Amino acid sequence: MKRFTVFCLALGCITGLYAQTKEIDPAYSKFEQLGTALPTPNNYRSASGAPGPQYWQQRADYDIKAELDDNNRRITGAETITYYNNSPDELGYLWLQLDQNLFDKESNTLKTQTGTLNNSVSFNAMSFVTRSQFDGGFKITAVKDKSGNKLTHIINKTMMRVNLPQPLRPGQKFIFSVEWNYNINDMQKIRGRSGYEFFPADGNCTYTIAQWFPRMAVYDDVWGWQHKQFLGQGEFALTFGNYKVALTVPDDHIVGATGNLMNEKQVLTSTQIQRLKEAETAKNPVVIVNQQEAIEAEKKKSTGKKTWIFQAENVRDFAWCSSRRYIWDAKLCDVEGAKVWAMSYYPKEGNPLWGQYSTRAVEHTLKSYSKRTVAYPYPKAISVHWIGNGGGMEYPMICFNGGRPEADGTYSAQTKYGMIGVIIHEVGHNFFPMIVNSDERQWSWMDEGLNSFCQYLAEQEWERGYPSWNGEPYQIVSYMRSSKETLVPIMTNSEQVLQFGPNAYDKPATALNILRETVIGRELFDIAFKEYATRWAFKHPHPADFFRSMEDATGVDLDWFWRGWFYGIDPVEVSLEDVNYYKINSQNPDVEKPLAKADADSKPKTISQQRNAEEIKKTLVDDNPELNDFYNSYNPYQITPEDKAQFDSYYKNLTPEEKKLIESGLHFYTLKLKNNGGLISPVIVKMEFEDGTEKIETYPAEIWRLNSKEISKVIFTDKPVKQFTLDPYLQTADIDTENNYFPRKPEASRFQLFKQQGNRPKNPMQQAQKASGQQK
Repeated sequence: MKRFTVFCLALGCITGLYAQTKEIDPAYSKFEQLGTALPTPNNYRSASGAPGPQYWQQRADYDIKAELDDNNRRITGAETITYYNNSPDELGYLWLQLDQNLFDKESNTLKTQTGTLNNSVSFNAMSFVTRSQFDGGFKITAVKDKSGNKLTHIINKTMMRVNLPQPLRPGQKFIFSVEWNYNINDMQKIRGRSGYEFFPADGNCTYTIAQWFPRMAVYDDVWGWQHKQFLGQGEFALTFGNYKVALTVPDDHIVGATGNLMNEKQVLTSTQIQRLKEAETAKNPVVIVNQQEAIEAEKKKSTGKKTWIFQAENVRDFAWCSSRRYIWDAKLCDVEGAKVWAMSYYPKEGNPLWGQYSTRAVEHTLKSYSKRTVAYPYPKAISVHWIGNGGGMEYPMICFNGGRPEADGTYSAQTKYGMIGVIIHEVGHNFFPMIVNSDERQWSWMDEGLNSFCQYLAEQEWERGYPSWNGEPYQIVSYMRSSKETLVPIMTNSEQVLQFGPNAYDKPATALNILRETVIGRELFDIAFKEYATRWAFKHPHPADFFRSMEDATGVDLDWFWRGWFYGIDPVEVSLEDVNYYKINSQNPDVEKPLAKADADSKPKTISQQRNAEEIKKTLVDDNPELNDFYNSYNPYQITPEDKAQFDSYYKNLTPEEKKLIESGLHFYTLKLKNNGGLISPVIVKMEFEDGTEKIETYPAEIWRLNSKEISKVIFTDKPVKQFTLDPYLQTADIDTENNYFPRKPEASRFQLFKQQGNRPKNPMQQAQKASGQQK
């Protein structure tokens, strides 16, 4: 402990404790406003982050007729597109996305795939061979105007340019048609975001169909045409519109799709219709097609056909599923006062997990997300089981999800929570980007990251202690520790992002959690996040719109946060380098001199001093007392009248407030902090006092604004502190917590002991017997 003296200057009483002695670094680079890094606000997109007074967006309506050929696993279709030019620009041509061309033999995805071979290679790693032999991609058989005249068009990989006979002026619409067909990909062999899964035991397939028709590319005020090639990782930028879709399938198939079923009586049995009626008021999901009925359908394989007709309004896409193997359950739910169908389609291989959890997870997601964003506006949300324990894929009102128990019906906790989590995630995509319609081709994080954040919140509301796989700051630490050569900023184009999972999902979700819990606070963050979703529902937001909306609605300058977390790759790593302890020197000799004597007496005797006391029996002065003078008898700790007079003179000139400070008995600490990681972060300090109590102090990130590398912070307490800890509740994703303590304390770990036994030789006979069950 050190003691300091408080003194006065002519210009006022100050402590002088907050000046930084280190050279000030260019901290402005950390706290500089984003400025030109963001597009200039205009009449289309305002500086507040809201749509501007002249905001516009295009619209495309679709009338589609398609047939599923179950024997040849092929889709043939024709669509009529009505494209509305709401922009201020004259358009000479239109761009459509041909996403199935990802599977074309000349696909850039296949050609640009890189990798190496080793002595042992998995069959999955060899999928490029199967893919190169698959006759995939759209076969465009006709492109015509509404009068049936051919339109010239050029196919450029996954994009198709359609030349217009005359420019499409602002406010006009253009009607044209496209005819096409394609072979459906086997998801077990070729993978992909949609396709079929074949079940050898009964010779049937389940079809999860998406990216299945030529779709209009987005034309907006930021990019013009968004026609970046689809390479498989960057997802989709799509235009809102209305859909009418007629799907012809085998008449024993069950079909689920985006939109309302318009011809229920023609495609459903009276039993199925009655069960749907029961599901309208049931507390739990009602099985519309049960497992036994699905098993019977597997055996018969009808050769007849049925056409299912669906309509959907104001959606950005359309997807569907079809199979005779499907079990179907449903429940009509109340979501923010609206009646919404929650449904699930799954084969028997999905039970018991799917019957138990899927539809309930759909309902829970709709309620959780609606509370935090916008009320779910569509009439239904569907969860469809797809290939094995794969991930998932999302579309308006319908999503495809993995998660399958073992053949005997057992499953691990990881399988259970993984399945519930992926359903929450994919159903959650109804909000990001199906409603808040961000550009996935450019910015994966705007849908995956925001959705993963909401997923984390919904999972924690599902079950206390739910084992979420992202969201908590400590879960991103291993990624943030990665070599900088393997890191790219979140603000990287979707097709160029390295470590796609952490960068598109985990890091942005973590960043938002830190904003909510530590930087802004839950209440204000939730208000701002809902404001962003409300502003951009059914519109096309870009990153600047999100950044500006969050700052506008919270009144918090967050440019330092966006710059560090989204534009940078630095980690959080703050070290508590040192702590100095002080108390005020009262200048009262009755107090200070006894303290000084006690401090001097407490100092340890050096080894030489101890040995000299034993070995030196007499000194020269002992034998020659005439060498003694004033200092041989002087006691510096003796209180003199002069000491008292000087203190009295000092004390009587103090104000009542100054006397209160002198006599307060406060404990002062100077904390020396070093930013080793580079990423600016709030500083959270836990103080454990000697009496067993504790206290948390949070200092905003602006504490680094004058020096982003090293700072000192003076704090004072009523009680002495025995332990300081930075980030005690793992709020900041600090990648090294060992230097977060003062005094330092080791972080415990455990190791196992073993006996060195050398490399045991292989025993082929033993292995063979074990494999054949003959081993004793």
